[in-house]
Amino acid sequence: MIIYIDENMPPPLAQGLHVLQQPLNARNNTNIEVKSIKTVFGAGTKDEDWIPLVGQQGACVLTQDYNIQRTRHQKALCEAHQLGLFFLCPPSKTGLAYWDMVRLCVERWSQLLRIIDREQRPFSYRCSVRKDFEKL
Repeated sequence: MIIYIDENMPPPLAQGLHVLQQPLNARNNTNIEVKSIKTVFGAGTKDEDWIPLVGQQGACVLTQDYNIQRTRHQKALCEAHQLGLFFLCPPSKTGLAYWDMVRLCVERWSQLLRIIDREQRPFSYRCSVRKDFEKL
């Protein structure tokens, strides 16, 4: 299973979550990889280009870009390619500060993994600093 971190989040976050996930993989006999969309597909890759590729891999995406859910053709594309989407909703339009983003991801990581394990794709969830993941 691959969990992609969207381009609107720093690639080092994906690297860090990947490293932190490895002991859990060994203990739980799982193979969860965390990758950056920016690193794998290149900076500026259009959502319409990476969504089908991520879907072919059976992957999930963690993003701050709630417009994917609001834009009708992008939402339909995600559903057609069976994506699991997780949206981090920042408290303001400027997004989450770096360390707030790291803290939020770490705090919600086990919940995100439980959702991936039990939910059939496609699905969409969102969380905020004050709320756990809720199904959209």
